[in-house]
Amino acid sequence: MAKTAKKAAGQARAKAARKAARPAKAAYRKHTAFGGRMVMIGFGSIGQGVLPLILRHIDMKPSQITVISPEDRGGGAELAKFGVTFVRKRLTQDNLSQVLGKRIGKGDFVVNLSVEVASTALIELCQEKGALYIDTCIEPWPGGYSDPSLSVSHRSNYALRDRALALRDKFKGGPTAVIAHGANPGLVSHFVKRAMLNIAKDTGHAVATPTTRQGWGELARDLGIKVIHIAERDTQVSAKPKEVGEFVNTWSIDGFVSEGGQPAEMGWGTHEKTLPRDGVRHDFGCDAAIYLNRPGLHTRVRTWTPKEGPFQGFIITHNEAISLADYFTLRNGKRASYRPTVHYAYHPCDQAIMSMHEIVGKNLVQQKRQRLIVDEIESGIDELGVLLMGHAKGAYWYGSQLSIDEARKLAPYNNATSLQVCAPVLSGIIWALENPQAGLVEADEMDFERNLEICMPYLGPVVGRYSDWTPLQGRGQLFPEDIDENDPWQFRNFRVA
Repeated sequence: MAKTAKKAAGQARAKAARKAARPAKAAYRKHTAFGGRMVMIGFGSIGQGVLPLILRHIDMKPSQITVISPEDRGGGAELAKFGVTFVRKRLTQDNLSQVLGKRIGKGDFVVNLSVEVASTALIELCQEKGALYIDTCIEPWPGGYSDPSLSVSHRSNYALRDRALALRDKFKGGPTAVIAHGANPGLVSHFVKRAMLNIAKDTGHAVATPTTRQGWGELARDLGIKVIHIAERDTQVSAKPKEVGEFVNTWSIDGFVSEGGQPAEMGWGTHEKTLPRDGVRHDFGCDAAIYLNRPGLHTRVRTWTPKEGPFQGFIITHNEAISLADYFTLRNGKRASYRPTVHYAYHPCDQAIMSMHEIVGKNLVQQKRQRLIVDEIESGIDELGVLLMGHAKGAYWYGSQLSIDEARKLAPYNNATSLQVCAPVLSGIIWALENPQAGLVEADEMDFERNLEICMPYLGPVVGRYSDWTPLQGRGQLFPEDIDENDPWQFRNFRVA
């Protein structure tokens, strides 16, 4: 009876939140119109959360949308309410052209929110058909993350990005394909540019907003930015404890475990004195990043956010660690003369931490049961932002402090974490519709101000905070530590031994 009552209470809260998230239609701005067909691949937490936003802010009919997903997970009933077509099918290398090819043509749009469907295959098909495209990360076919026949380097996000960007040469422009545009990667690249302009203003570094990649790199160098963390702390919590043999998280569990099993990766700054003991450079590509010979779920670093203060996060590999470092690189000939160190520093919700400890203890063998928490979350925020360090004012964090309560008021079928992803998925779709012949683009190459304009109503408080925190604070007092006291911004000082 107690379980039934709790379940009913949770459903009632969710229903009330969805009702509260439906103000008068006049309150919703239609940013653009779309007359083609839209195919959404995958319908997990992000698909369910972004669909209402697409219909809210893009002038189109539900009948224009088809969702293709291998699993229902309750989504089929919701899609029927919206009037959206649902095709229950797993896309594979063998059936991709047959299943998807007949559903897209010139001017249509593929929204890829799936796992284990190769982004490069989808991009190629969209380019050949004349359709637009967006995804939130660059995915391989099944096994691409864990194939032991592949080297560690070729199982990395660096390699996935390199293969995706190679399609630029093959197709020479064409319909817009936005790659890796969710919260991070995606939104955080826009945060970095806004944060840099804020620092420039606050330090008396008068500058017009750069309009080129070279200009942004020069601004980052002139400000003295040495390190950029995507610093995130998720404090959302459910009253139901994590059970043994269960993975609990606030967003895609399959996606999190997959990327956590990849090598820890980071853009590697020119200020760094030595490679980490297990650090390796790639022998191909842009050379903007390195990887560690260990998975991200095993690798922790020190970082900081305004509400949490100092904490330890995991270097989970993400595309933005490579794309941001590459984008801001300045070169003297072939030699990099300036580049910041960039990486993710992520503390997921506490129940996900417990789930991670369990999976690490079993040598990254995933639990059979999953629980994605949305309606059952009772409190907490997702504090997601960028921490820029090494400039004249020390450290500066800029980002979103979205609470679960506000997320429920803003949009249905979301928690704080998913809404921070869904908003930039929406903005990326709108930007692509407004710029339909941009070819393959990353977040760093898009109009950051336009994307932030679309995202801001869904991010809760967006704040900037300076701090005198460094990774050396409180170190070496009780036990000797291997630190560089002369330069606090060395990766050696951030890493947790």
